Amino acid sequence: MSNFNMKKLGIIAGLSMSLVVAGCGQDEQQSVSEEMDYTITGLEPGAGQTELNNQAIEEYESLSGWNQQTSSTGAMLSEIDQAIQNKEPIMFTAWSPHYMFAKWDLKYLEDPKGIFGEEQHATTIVRKGLKEDLPNAYTILDRFHWEVSDIESALLTANEKGLEKDELAQKWVDENQKAVEKWTKGVEQVDGTPIELVSSSWDSELFTANVAKIVLAQQGFNVTLTPIDPAILFESISSGDADASLSPWLPTTHGALYKENEGEFVDLGPCYEGTKIGLAVPAYMDVDSLEDFEPKK
Repeated sequence: MSNFNMKKLGIIAGLSMSLVVAGCGQDEQQSVSEEMDYTITGLEPGAGQTELNNQAIEEYESLSGWNQQTSSTGAMLSEIDQAIQNKEPIMFTAWSPHYMFAKWDLKYLEDPKGIFGEEQHATTIVRKGLKEDLPNAYTILDRFHWEVSDIESALLTANEKGLEKDELAQKWVDENQKAVEKWTKGVEQVDGTPIELVSSSWDSELFTANVAKIVLAQQGFNVTLTPIDPAILFESISSGDADASLSPWLPTTHGALYKENEGEFVDLGPCYEGTKIGLAVPAYMDVDSLEDFEPKK
């Protein structure tokens, strides 16, 4: 064989080995990153989680050079639905409770740097003196407790059937009388005693607040429910202008407001646990952590 042919074979063999090495180095996570075009599907530009996503892009080497596609919540959910129908990879902004976890099989990505904070809980706070002034209402409020999965299932029903939160709450109360009986057992009826609840405007909190409103009304209370800004919510409970709220998320989301007003209200403890924010993917994706991706080259 001529030297030319030997050299030619050597070059071909070398190229073949290079392709094998390159193929072995291209792991599944890297191909997933490329397939997603190094993009996180997010919410509105001004949302708090949008800023946290940007922080994750800055701090995680695996997300270096990535982009966040901002849009409306509805547009993001449509993108998720389309990706899941086609079984395509997608990473997106997520929070619990939300009906997305009841509708689809999803998983949060591990966040070793703790950018999105720890798991939280929703707590019930009441004004000072409520136990003495309205002991029956205090007892019921102290007993309120939901599972996150129940809230997510209810929110999915509202989404699918186009129910307002008060309609959804009435449907839930009608279908969950055992829970209601547990909350109201041994509590005497009242006759039109006024009580004012305040709530944040999140879907999950408006649902639980409306359930509380219906249950208290069934016990004879004249209930007013007002959705307000979280800062005003804490101020109104602390000043005694409002009686109770089931909305605060602790220890992080409303932690600063809680500390600012601590000692001016009574904390009855969690009304549901397992609230969370972060980045999530469909369960069929073979990734578990924000570190399981590759930076954009």
